[in-house]
Amino acid sequence: VQQNSFPWQSPIPCSNSLPATCTTGQSKVAAWLQDSEEMDRCAEDLAHCQSNLVELSKLLQNLEILQRTQSAPNFTDMQANCVDISKKDKRVTRRWRTKSVSKDAKIQLQEGPAPKGQFSTTRRRQRLAAAVATTVPFSATMSPVRLHSSNPNLCADIEFQTPPSHVTDPLECSTEYMKLQEEFCLMAQKVHSLLKSAFNSIAIEKEKLKQIVSEQDLTGHNAQIAHLRQSLSQALNQNAELRSRLNRIHSESVICDQVVSVNIIPSPDETGEQIHVSLPLSQQVSNESRLSMSESVSEFFDAQEVLLSASSSENEASDDESYISDVSDNISEDNTSVTDISRQIVNGELTGGAFRNGRRTCLPAPSPDTSNINLWNILRNNIGKDLSKVSMPVELNEPLNTLQHLCEELEYSELLDKAAETDDPYERMVLIAAFAASGYASTYFRAGSKPFNPVLGETYECIREDKGFRFFSEQVSHHPPISACHCESKNFVFWQDIRWKNKFWGKSMEILPVGTLNVTLPKYGDYYVWNKVTTCIHNILSGRRWIEHYGEITIRNTKSSVCICKLTFVKVNYWNSNVNEVQGVVIDQEGKVVHRLFGKWHEGLYCGVAPSAKCVWRPGSMPTNYERYYGFTRFAIELNELDPVLKDLLPTTDARFRPDQRLLEEGNIEAAASEKQRIEELQRSRRRYMEENSIEYVPKFFKKVIDANQREAWVTNETYWELRKDPGFSKVEIPVLW
Repeated sequence: VQQNSFPWQSPIPCSNSLPATCTTGQSKVAAWLQDSEEMDRCAEDLAHCQSNLVELSKLLQNLEILQRTQSAPNFTDMQANCVDISKKDKRVTRRWRTKSVSKDAKIQLQEGPAPKGQFSTTRRRQRLAAAVATTVPFSATMSPVRLHSSNPNLCADIEFQTPPSHVTDPLECSTEYMKLQEEFCLMAQKVHSLLKSAFNSIAIEKEKLKQIVSEQDLTGHNAQIAHLRQSLSQALNQNAELRSRLNRIHSESVICDQVVSVNIIPSPDETGEQIHVSLPLSQQVSNESRLSMSESVSEFFDAQEVLLSASSSENEASDDESYISDVSDNISEDNTSVTDISRQIVNGELTGGAFRNGRRTCLPAPSPDTSNINLWNILRNNIGKDLSKVSMPVELNEPLNTLQHLCEELEYSELLDKAAETDDPYERMVLIAAFAASGYASTYFRAGSKPFNPVLGETYECIREDKGFRFFSEQVSHHPPISACHCESKNFVFWQDIRWKNKFWGKSMEILPVGTLNVTLPKYGDYYVWNKVTTCIHNILSGRRWIEHYGEITIRNTKSSVCICKLTFVKVNYWNSNVNEVQGVVIDQEGKVVHRLFGKWHEGLYCGVAPSAKCVWRPGSMPTNYERYYGFTRFAIELNELDPVLKDLLPTTDARFRPDQRLLEEGNIEAAASEKQRIEELQRSRRRYMEENSIEYVPKFFKKVIDANQREAWVTNETYWELRKDPGFSKVEIPVLW
């Protein structure tokens, strides 16, 4: 029996419609479908059921015909009626009209009676029609149309006419009705038996199929569990190996009692004989193991990401070189920071434990308590004014000034180094955008204090051979206050000049920067320019202060129009409760988005679409007890550090020589306040003298130019490092600033 003979059956699904988890067992299922005898037996039973149901339908129609006549429902009445008719004389002959039930009946009558033992369906129909003819009288109230409409199962060919000479006996009609009932019951029992057999067959095959699917699922789950166990075992082994390697590095780094003599080769900008100093052995070990340490840190964080999260995006983020470099440069707390040649201590002295492995890891004194300062008395008369001209208590300052803040923006200069090695211009733009956002990360914990305002002519220098750059800055103008800086590296050149406008609005203070930041990548000839966003400090007078940056940064490559980048620092409002959120896009020449950027300026920047986005940059971890020490990062802690080796090389205008700032760092608040007042008075005196004598101040290391946007800009005059060759800038006329 073909499957198509069952209209109610759904086709058996092909192997392509099975779930993906069962693909390994498709051959078993196919073999089951071909070899199973139960399904064939079930199909045969259903075929017999179909033919029997057709017979049942015909029997049911015949029963309904008899039941709808006047005498068929009650056989006793029908028999009594027949007896009365036989006793009485034949009454007035009624008109009957009888027509053959069907052509099949005529044919059957012509062919003769059916064989003995076989009950023909046609014979039943003939007898049924005869019974109807003998029992249903014609009256005026029963028209042929009404009889036909009230008995829809009757053949439309039946018409009322005079009964034939031979009429079927009513008793025979009732017997026929009972036989039909018996046949109907027998046929129904047979159908029920066949359906029960088919149901049992289907139930058996269902259990077989369920068993096959269960075996397949169990096999797939076992394989997945085995794979996960193998991955976990590999990660644990890798983690244990890296832990032992880090322990070895740590044990080597704390060896400080053995001292060896080495020769330090001066930098190319310095002349003179070689400097003979004694260094702790731990510093040499740190230098020798720098490569292995960076590799270990990289692998350690990779393993950590695997254990913490199974998402591929986070694993990719852990591979990011900028993050690994950041970790390598910021683990000085664990005594593994790299020794800077320019920062070696003469004769190997450890001044009060302030230096360890070349760089300090903590400030000399914690930040002072400012809860007793009433800012309202200071600021109430300056609402809406520029606060750069307002003198603040020294307790509100941090032991850094604005010139050092400009250097702090280069904490993640590794992003520029990586951009200088990236051939794809769109990915270079992504790295430049990450560097632009990274400059704000250090401000997250710094809302409680402000930097010192540099005095006119003040400078700052920072040489970081571990990061591969040298930096210097100068305060080139006092009203308006303008700070300029310049940074050089073998991979990039960075410079900027920024002027600040501070406005107090009662509960908050806005810092409005004016100026541009510039980066060139000599390898590709790129020249990137972008602006800064607005900074706002909330809850100035009461409550917990917090800092916010908002606005849009537009980064352009002035040497190429391939793409631009737009970074939006989202401002917090009633409709947007996500603080510190950054969103950005890199757009090509046709305005099509090539890369999407998102993240938070204090947590990291990601490229792509979550959750598969790749981490481009993440800030380093904060040092221990950073809340007590002005919220400084490790990089910020090192900025005001005065190395004895550099003391004779720096100009006296360097910010590290500023006494009020140094005294605040050491925790001497009263002396710092006194010195701050004295330095400010000295600056006022110099300004009055220059105004009285019509003297215009000329910066020592920067010059004013007109940029491409017809705006005044300050760039280096290329003299700082040349003049530095003379210790203390002895050939330069240096003003007395403090």
